Amino acid sequence: MAGVSIVLVTIALIIGMVGCGQPEPEYTSMVATGYEHTVGLKSDGTVVAVGRNDNGQCNVGGWGNITQVAAGGSHTVGLESAGTVVAVGSNFFGQCDVGGWTDIIQVAAGSHHTVGVKDDGTAVAVGYNSLGQCDVGGWTDITQVAAGGHHTVGLKSDGTVVAVGWNVSGECDVGNWTDIIQVATGEGHTVGLKSDGTVVAVGNNEHLQCNVDSWTDITQDAVIENVIWVLESYGESGNLKAVLKYTEITATFDGARIFGSAGCNTYDGGYELKGNNISITELWSTEMACREQINKQEQEYLTALRDAESHEIEGEKLQIHCGKQLLVFNVRYNRYGQWDTSGWADITQVAAGSKYTVGIKSDGTVVAVGRNDFGQCDVGGWTDITQVAAGLGHTVGLKSDGTVVAAGANQYGQCNIGEPWWPWIIVAAAVGLVIFFLLRRRRRSA
Repeated sequence: MAGVSIVLVTIALIIGMVGCGQPEPEYTSMVATGYEHTVGLKSDGTVVAVGRNDNGQCNVGGWGNITQVAAGGSHTVGLESAGTVVAVGSNFFGQCDVGGWTDIIQVAAGSHHTVGVKDDGTAVAVGYNSLGQCDVGGWTDITQVAAGGHHTVGLKSDGTVVAVGWNVSGECDVGNWTDIIQVATGEGHTVGLKSDGTVVAVGNNEHLQCNVDSWTDITQDAVIENVIWVLESYGESGNLKAVLKYTEITATFDGARIFGSAGCNTYDGGYELKGNNISITELWSTEMACREQINKQEQEYLTALRDAESHEIEGEKLQIHCGKQLLVFNVRYNRYGQWDTSGWADITQVAAGSKYTVGIKSDGTVVAVGRNDFGQCDVGGWTDITQVAAGLGHTVGLKSDGTVVAAGANQYGQCNIGEPWWPWIIVAAAVGLVIFFLLRRRRRSA
């Protein structure tokens, strides 16, 4: 017990000494997400991190005077109040070689590269550059940068955008963007927030992660095409059964192609619509080994889908009649009753994950589109959010009271932002102060 008291008194003394000097700089709390780790900047300029740490990307306990953090694939970057930069984690491509940087006002971290904006509007970059993602030496008038999987995007002071790097999916096709006030990059897509609160996006749209303007014209009833449908139940009409827990079956109708996840394997095929009639053709799926129960569910779903005859949509629900079988889907974008008829408007900040996009609305709620196999887009119930970050398969939100929420993959504890050791730091400090003053009073009375 005496040892614990000494520790707590030490904490109290440290806090007391900090309070006796000049006022500390003010720091703005924020969160950042890497592929499989999460980083938090506290209001005192210190940093915390949880999640995968095989390369030391979470070893930020000694950092101080940090004004901004960024998280890459397996590395973490911190901007110091002096304009210098620190980094930990994987340095295989030199992405952590930022020790000589000065006069930096903002940093970004990609999969294997790091980018910084200098106070004169130029940019610097280190790390993997075989695709040209670090070729930012000629950039000027830059106010913000974002680093994606293998590309880098820069926002200029006039609201236009520049980009370099891998462009296989058109993720760098931002030359005609105007009135942009913030940019974000995912693994293969780029998102821009416009001054009027609307959002634009380019790049890989395999999981509809770029459909940030499609909500504008949504009416009460959805349409079958260009939406991700999530299977809710299936079976004989009147005797439906729910989808197995922790599995997700999806269907996307895009042009003449249907594709999605069958719960373990993916599938693809063709379809034809004639009014409410629908027919599925040439349906095939991958053949990965799955658990017996999941495999049975997949086969039942795909067998029913092959027999599709007609469909009907009411509100946010799609029913496909397949002979005696019925498939019942919910539209992904409204999985939690969040149906915003005004679309992606009133957005104040955007974040781009691996294959999904997240936006904060002016009322503190959050919207998301794209890949959701880990529940990374399940943000419909979030409120009072001031900042979001998106990783490989998890999403983190900072609330106005300084607490944090998270959704999505958690195999490395990257969503464990509510772990008890964070609040216990505050409790320990408070107890330490009490013990410190009690001991001081005892010495005076002696």
